[in-house]
Amino acid sequence: MAQQIVQLKDLYINATTDSGRLVEIIKGVSFDIAPGEMLALIGESGSGKTTVALSLLGYTRTGCRIDGGEIIVDGNDMAQLSEAQRAGHRGATVSYIPQSAAAAFNPAKPLIDQVIEAAARIHKTMSEDAARQKAIELFRALALPDPETIGARYPHQVSGGQLQRLSAAMALITDPRLVIFDEPTTALDVTTQIEVLRAFKSVMKAGGISGVYVTHDLAVVAQIADRIAVLKEGEVQEVGTTEQILHAPQHPYTKELMSAFEPKTFEGTTIDNAHERPPVLNVKEVFAGYGPKGSDGMPAALILKDINFDLMPGKNLGVIGESGSGKSTLARTVAGLLPPAAGRINFNGTELQPDLRHRSKDELRRIQIVFQLADTALNPNKPIGKILGRPLGFYHGLKGRAADARVDELLDMVRLPKAIRHRLPAELSGGQKQRINLARALAAEPELILCDEITSALDTVVAAAILDLLKDLQRDLSLSYMFISHDLSTVEAICDEVMVMYKGEIVEHMPTAQMRGGAQHAYSRLLISSVPQLDTKWLDGLEQDPEITAQFSRR
Repeated sequence: MAQQIVQLKDLYINATTDSGRLVEIIKGVSFDIAPGEMLALIGESGSGKTTVALSLLGYTRTGCRIDGGEIIVDGNDMAQLSEAQRAGHRGATVSYIPQSAAAAFNPAKPLIDQVIEAAARIHKTMSEDAARQKAIELFRALALPDPETIGARYPHQVSGGQLQRLSAAMALITDPRLVIFDEPTTALDVTTQIEVLRAFKSVMKAGGISGVYVTHDLAVVAQIADRIAVLKEGEVQEVGTTEQILHAPQHPYTKELMSAFEPKTFEGTTIDNAHERPPVLNVKEVFAGYGPKGSDGMPAALILKDINFDLMPGKNLGVIGESGSGKSTLARTVAGLLPPAAGRINFNGTELQPDLRHRSKDELRRIQIVFQLADTALNPNKPIGKILGRPLGFYHGLKGRAADARVDELLDMVRLPKAIRHRLPAELSGGQKQRINLARALAAEPELILCDEITSALDTVVAAAILDLLKDLQRDLSLSYMFISHDLSTVEAICDEVMVMYKGEIVEHMPTAQMRGGAQHAYSRLLISSVPQLDTKWLDGLEQDPEITAQFSRR
C-alpha cells in the first residue's frame, strides 16, 4: 500500500480572545488522504472546514495557533517545520486554490507571468521558458480558450470561470502532491461551474494529484470527491465514501445536511381578491445600462433590453441566468438605484419615477432590496440595534422606547435573540448577518422585497433556514418576492414563476413547476441541465448538445 499523502492526527487549533479566554476551534480532527484521492470537507459555516484545510499548509489565521497533533503532508510534519521550511513546501508540495480567483491575481501583471511565478521564480523548479511552456499545456488541459495567447491578457480581460481555471494552473504548475480547493466554484453560475469542475477533475486525475475540497455544496461534492469528512463545531462527525455519506449517512448531523439539500417547495400566499388587483410590479419595455448615453438615448453599455413582465400580489418571481445576464441590474433598476434609459415600472398600478431620489418616502418604503453580501450591506461600525433603528426612524418616525420595542419584534421575527442588538456585524455569523439584512428590509414594512442572491454565500443548512423564514414571513405579512439567483433549487423552493435571462433579454417565462421538464428555449434547457445532481455519476454521464453548448458557452 502506497504511503498516505496526508496523515492528520488529533489536530487541535485554539485561539485566545482579547479578554484572555481560550477558545477551542478544532478539536482532535484526524483523517488520511491516499495518493490521487480527493477528500471533501463539508459542514455549515463555522464548522472549521477552511481552518483544517489551511493547516495542511502549516498556516493558521491571525490569533489562532496549532496546539496539538500531527499534520503530515508527503512525509513532513507541517506543525514542526520552521516558517522557512513551510514556505519551501507551500506552492511546491502543497498548493492552494482560493474561493475568489480575482483576489489571487495582481491586476497590473499579465496572467502568465503570475501563473509561472511559483515554479520559475520562487521555488525555481524549472527555467522561465520551460515554465511558460508548461503553463500553456495546463491552459490546454484546463480547457481554456486560446491557450497559446490567453496568458498575455490581464485578469480583467477574462471571465470569472476562466480566472478560476487560471488560478488552478497557478497551483498546479509546480507538480504539487496535494491541492487545496477552497470553495472555488461557489461564486460561479451553473454553466461555468460545470466547465470548471470538469477541468479540475481531468487534470487532477491525469496527474494523480491528491486534493482537499472545501465546500458547502453537496452536489459539487458528489461530482468531485472520493471520500467525505463531515465537520461540525471543529469536530469530525463522520467520514466515509462519497456514495455512503450522500445516500446512507449514519450520523444525525449528516442526515440533517442531506435533508437541507433539497428545500421543500412552497406555494405563494393567497391574497383576497388578488385577481381584481393590479400587478404588484409591472415592468414594461425597460432598457437600462451603464455609461454615457448616445444619440439614441441608450447607455454605452446596454445591459437590459426590452424587459417586460408582471408580478402578481402574493406571488414570487424567480430570475435566473448566468453571471452577466442582467439579473442584478434588473433588481437595481426596479429599486431605482439605476434609472432605466427607457420604459416604465409600475407598482400596484402607479408608475414609479425612474430614479429613487424622485420617489416618495412611501414608495421607497414599499419596495425594499436585500443584497447578496450582508458583510458589505451592514455598517461595520454600528451595533445591530442602531442598524435596525435607522429605517424605523426614517419611515415610521419611531424613536426611543417605541423604536427599541420594534427592534426586539424584528429580531424575534427573524428568529434572533434580543441580546444580539448590542453586537457589531463582525461578531455575527454569515447566517445571522443575512437575517439582520432581511430584518432591516422588514423594518420598512414593505410589500415587495427584491432578494439578490441572498443565499448564495450561505451553507446548506443556513440557506434552508433562511428560505423557511422567507416563507413564514410571506404568509404572515402578505409579501411578494422577486428572487434573483443562480441556484435553481432555491428558485424551485420559493418561486411560483421563473424568468430566464440571457445577455440582458428574457428568453423564457414559465411556471416554476414547468422548469425541469417543460422549458422550451435552448438556453433554458442548457442552464437547467447544468445544475449538479446528488449523484456521483452525474457529471461523467452528462450529455449536452455540443452545438447548443458552444452557442451559449462563456468559457
